Amino acid sequence: MTQNPLTAVFDAQRTALEQSQRFAHDALEAQKTSMSAMADALETSESLAESNAEFTRGALHAYFDALESTMPEDAAEFDDMRDLVDEGVDSATEAQMQSMEAMIEAVHESEDAYDEFADNYAEMIDTSFDTALEAHEQMERNVSAVAENVEETADEFDVSA
Repeated sequence: MTQNPLTAVFDAQRTALEQSQRFAHDALEAQKTSMSAMADALETSESLAESNAEFTRGALHAYFDALESTMPEDAAEFDDMRDLVDEGVDSATEAQMQSMEAMIEAVHESEDAYDEFADNYAEMIDTSFDTALEAHEQMERNVSAVAENVEETADEFDVSA
């Protein structure tokens, strides 16, 4: 293709279109990564919740141990209180784990659905940009042909006549 004053403009437009296409793909990949990070964070939270339950159980048992050591023997049924704490912590932990597992499953399902959407959207983006680049290339060819015609006509035009 021949050079004309608009060649640089067309080059800049083509570069902008190609960069926009890359940015669109990068944005889709960033969103995929954030979905995966959210699932990982929830899985980590599940482990933290279990650790928190064991810490709470241990702290309450230590409290009862300390309290028991300061009271006369058989003053209270501390084993029953420890069992009550264990039941409460187990029940709360089980409910929390079920809730977190449901959230993790929902996030994984959303992640899979988003991946499928992103793949389809990326194909649509590529098709759209390919069409735009082809139209842009055709426009550049047309403008170049007009510019050549104008230049040839100007060369044939005799200003001294």
